[in-house]
Amino acid sequence: MIHYSACPHDCPSTCALEVEKLDDYTIGQVRGAAANSYTAGVVCGKVARYHERVHHPDRLTQPLKARNSKGNSKFEPITWDDALDEVAENFLRAEQAHGPETIWPYYYAGTMGLVMRDGINRLAHVKRYSGMYSTICVTPAWNGFIAGTGRLAGVDPREMAQSDLVIIWGTNAASTQINAITHALKARHERGARIVSVDTYRNATAKQADLFVCVRPGTDGALACALMHLLFRDGHADRDYLAQYTDCPEALEAHLATRTPAWASAITGVPVDVIEQLATMVGTTPRTFFRLGYGFTRQRNGAANMHAALSVAAVAGAWRHQGGGAFSSNHAIYHWDKTLIEGLDALDPGVRVLDQSRIGAVLAGDPQALGDGPPVTALLIQNTNPMSVAPDLNQVEHWIDCQPEFRKAHYLNGFAHATGRFHFSPDWDALTPQGFGPADSMMPSLPDHWPVIEEADTQLPYRLVTAPAHHFLNSTFNQSPTSSRRERSPSAMLHPEDARKLEVADGDEIHLGNERGQVTIQAQLFDGVQRGVVIVEGIWPNYAFADGKGINALTGADPVAPVGGAAFHDNRIWIRPV
Repeated sequence: MIHYSACPHDCPSTCALEVEKLDDYTIGQVRGAAANSYTAGVVCGKVARYHERVHHPDRLTQPLKARNSKGNSKFEPITWDDALDEVAENFLRAEQAHGPETIWPYYYAGTMGLVMRDGINRLAHVKRYSGMYSTICVTPAWNGFIAGTGRLAGVDPREMAQSDLVIIWGTNAASTQINAITHALKARHERGARIVSVDTYRNATAKQADLFVCVRPGTDGALACALMHLLFRDGHADRDYLAQYTDCPEALEAHLATRTPAWASAITGVPVDVIEQLATMVGTTPRTFFRLGYGFTRQRNGAANMHAALSVAAVAGAWRHQGGGAFSSNHAIYHWDKTLIEGLDALDPGVRVLDQSRIGAVLAGDPQALGDGPPVTALLIQNTNPMSVAPDLNQVEHWIDCQPEFRKAHYLNGFAHATGRFHFSPDWDALTPQGFGPADSMMPSLPDHWPVIEEADTQLPYRLVTAPAHHFLNSTFNQSPTSSRRERSPSAMLHPEDARKLEVADGDEIHLGNERGQVTIQAQLFDGVQRGVVIVEGIWPNYAFADGKGINALTGADPVAPVGGAAFHDNRIWIRPV
């Protein structure tokens, strides 16, 4: 028997699913729903093996209590009534000692159903517990996009199949957004479309691309500026579109005069001829679709990089055309009334809100991270695994199509700013919520490379990117037998020339470290990355590492401009042979 569902995981494609029911307690195969035009019958390998997760022998089915102190790995089962009573009693004691803000419900997107994920806020609001500002994933990307368009929405992602050039920028779609690569490959098969991958290493998406543009981490803004420079220089900028739909095209053109391919090449490591080639492809292909991901924004300049890449679509006038324009998320097209789910009628705006990415500083008692309020002495953790992922360590048969019509999705009736124009010069200070970004940051007034990343130096000469693994989804699926077997073990991808200089062979153990910590990991020689760049795919559980500490021991939790976020891919490190 086949039942219909939707994937709850943080891809976040929300794939429509056909789930085989074997009996009242057992599921079999999981497939993409053919009737849904976005999923189109395709689902990722991780979810196709979902029975391994649902029926895993180690799956939690009852409350477990640590026998002794925290950190003890020995647990014993207790009843649900006892577990609920003990949690409630401890929360009440903490509240009596420090007030309700001492309790912090901490959650994220392990499961993204609105009730399963967001229902925790109802408890938080009624009890006046500390709120949580979610910054661990999308904040720089979303704000960089909104800075240009005024609204977190882009063209219908299904239009990729109608494109003649698909640029997949800063996301490994073949591993993390299988539907994007499905529609891009459909365009190639049916229209002869070309696919471009812009990323920091030759991953599964790059291997399927007609052109792979390998950039140094955190330098995408420079590449975008050079592309726009060439569009203006070669007569491929859509000046009629710019005059009608953008705020300051003349100022932008003047600003870009010095952002030449040679300038960008020195910053990005991308050869001049490759930059010229990509600009010509964009300039001569009206139906160019920019699929802009999250990965390239997980830098201290991530929001600026997103805005710069997004601006290329505006200079080219790609928004005019079916199969053209840009997309990152369509979050703004959904209009949920979440009052009941989240208890919004009980929300007290005076209750403090803590930064999700700063959990380490919060628990360490940092006054600034605590908003000069009481310490956090109790956590309620739901749908997330902060010990791995944080920096610093039933039946539905019809699908509702929420996609706006063509002119609205392409902003041909005007962009969502009050002026109705795309903003090359964004008002970064208007983005909310304020108070979570770094103090006194001066973001670029026009698209640019913003040099605030952790640049390599003589003491820390390598740049580390903590990319997603093909068979994992954050820390989800890293205990599923097939996924773990296919990923094998944690490894650090090094360019062979870097390995030779370090006198390291393929498979050798090495130490990676910086001022935040150190991890031991196997070296993997890999020529699909620039020299000086190290890729560690994950997220592996901490126990998979020799030292018992995972890769996020090396990532920073300092906030990202303009309004917070985590720069997981922006790290400088040293490497030492074991």
